[in-house]
Amino acid sequence: MDCYITTYSGTHFVPTKPEASKVHIVDIAHALSMICRGNGHVKTFFSVGQHCIHCALEAEARGFSRRIILACLLHDASEAYMSDVPRPFKQYLPQYKQLEKQLLSVIYEKYLGSSLRDEEQRIIKKIDDDMLYYDLSELLGEQSDQQRPKMKTSFSYEVLPFETVEKQYLSLFNKYSK
Repeated sequence: MDCYITTYSGTHFVPTKPEASKVHIVDIAHALSMICRGNGHVKTFFSVGQHCIHCALEAEARGFSRRIILACLLHDASEAYMSDVPRPFKQYLPQYKQLEKQLLSVIYEKYLGSSLRDEEQRIIKKIDDDMLYYDLSELLGEQSDQQRPKMKTSFSYEVLPFETVEKQYLSLFNKYSK
């Protein structure tokens, strides 16, 4: 018997065998609004949901398509079902990375109609990496040797109630999924 998690909506979800019919945007928005960035090793609570919203708004400001904006919003959606593993550790977990890729593919196919093409993945990774620069700086006081990325948006690291983040996430999803 496969082990499952029970999601916010009450769905029994098997992360190792994801079914598109059991992926629900309400579950994703709720869970990501409750999960802290940086595995909790930050100066103040900042959710993965807030990070995804920032990425989507940055993609919008850079003039990318609705598909890219929505993909930026969803780029960490797998974490709603299988949590996150920090980047330095994730590189040693090939099976986790494969399962994460499989789950994200199901999510992208459900909400975008197909998996991401290589160029789309590069764009999303660039925005995510640019945002990571600021996340590390603001949330940890980390200084980077990298050049400061130029952003088209201004964004806040204000602590927000999870309900506010969840509502913003769903609002952006509804705006760009139509």
